[in-house]
Amino acid sequence: MTRMQDKVFHCEKELTLSVIGGKWKMLILWHLGKEGTKRFGELKSLMPGITQRMLVNQLRELEEDQIVHREVYPVVPPKVEYSLTEHGESLMPILDAMYTWGKDYTVNVVQKENEEPKSV
Repeated sequence: MTRMQDKVFHCEKELTLSVIGGKWKMLILWHLGKEGTKRFGELKSLMPGITQRMLVNQLRELEEDQIVHREVYPVVPPKVEYSLTEHGESLMPILDAMYTWGKDYTVNVVQKENEEPKSV
């Protein structure tokens, strides 16, 4: 992992967050893990708001970290597909747990706060 070579991590949790952290990486991983192999344009359309440059950068980092595999087909026009590696697949139970936690938090905290009358 050349991207991680010069970085110092004080614990494994810090390393994990460095690999999957950020606004878009977990969404990329979620779509690839739940829906399978995707082309660049398919990923972009699944994430409104992400710029082309940001998606390219996030995919490159995930590829460099050996989480995502990039397959280039020698055809015209160029065809590139992205899928999860074995390391990427191993993140899915973590992402599933985060999804479940977020759903529970929304119901039990966020929605309840929105239902409570605001005092002035």
